[in-house]
Amino acid sequence: MWWMSQKYACEQVKCHPRWGSGGSRARRSRWVRFDTRSSLSEVGGVKMSWFDVDDGGTLMAMVIMRYDLRIPPPGSPAHGVTASGQYAACLEQVRWADRVGLDMVVLSEHHGTDDGFMPAPVTLAAAVAASTERIGINISAALVIMHDPVRLAEQLATVDLIAKGRMSVICGTGYRQEEFEMAGLDFKNRFADLERSVSVMRQAWTGEYFDLDGRRIKVRPLPHTPGGPMLLMGGSTPVAARRAARLHCFFSAANNDPAVADAYREECEKVGFKGFVMLPANAPGFIHVTDDPERDWNRLAPYIMHEARSYGEWQRPGQSSVVHVHNTETLDDVKASGVYAVVTPDECVALANKFGSLTMHPLMGGIPPELAQESLDRLERDVLPVLRGS
Repeated sequence: MWWMSQKYACEQVKCHPRWGSGGSRARRSRWVRFDTRSSLSEVGGVKMSWFDVDDGGTLMAMVIMRYDLRIPPPGSPAHGVTASGQYAACLEQVRWADRVGLDMVVLSEHHGTDDGFMPAPVTLAAAVAASTERIGINISAALVIMHDPVRLAEQLATVDLIAKGRMSVICGTGYRQEEFEMAGLDFKNRFADLERSVSVMRQAWTGEYFDLDGRRIKVRPLPHTPGGPMLLMGGSTPVAARRAARLHCFFSAANNDPAVADAYREECEKVGFKGFVMLPANAPGFIHVTDDPERDWNRLAPYIMHEARSYGEWQRPGQSSVVHVHNTETLDDVKASGVYAVVTPDECVALANKFGSLTMHPLMGGIPPELAQESLDRLERDVLPVLRGS
């Protein structure tokens, strides 16, 4: 699992994604940023937008809001929030994030889970797009093979039109056997299915007729973004990296293994594609800001333990991610992983300075909206003004 808050490692220049305005100065280095609302340029055959580095070479720290909208089942210590209440809270929070100048909303996808992990992120992305004006919207990862690629192309084009180009998608296959059985898919064919889905969506976004399995297909209206929303490929292995290069896709790695980046760059050179690979830093995947971390670790423990343990149960042999907690026996074990951070405002500023980004996951594991709002209020009051130098 990776979302667009991490450092980008490129072939010739370090890059940092910049979807929307309103970030915060964090460090000095040779970074370039891009913004969907600036003038377009061509990079590796993909239309992208670029800003120059800020005056003095400062990078603005990104602040991300991530959602998967789980509610632990009845009987769990973390159970208690309703699904309708949680979805309403999500939209209220993204409107707030848009207003205060945060950078990105990231939506994830899984199917058939006991805790109701969000199965329809494209639908929610449309609601987010309609509820906001400037914040970026990313689906990470979209399990594209679980959907008819023509219908998915139409749906993503619709969201891109509502969002006026603020949309991006990290494409994945999924890895839970139950999901493949639900979709009637052969797990062994997942990567071939992924390549086919990406190819079909790109053809669809030309707006011209094309043949698909003997059918004549045409998708209109065209997306707001020429050629369609930016598609990236996710994965954690050199094989996945090489596949992304062959498809002329940028690659977002789930881990920070240099061998994965090397495989991507080598394959890009072989196929003549000037792509880039994004390697995540070992930054927390959940941040809660509080004036009393010890108290709030205890308040948040049921939700943190639910998420950490469920991800652990889903991991397949050979799969790796920077947000996977290997030892989830006790809360102290999970604390020690660094994946979850319950911090004071000053400590939150230090995280932004260290990693160049903050990932808020305010409704993680079924956290009650009122508890989540306490953290967001402190972020707005005590952290953002410091990061912005105001």
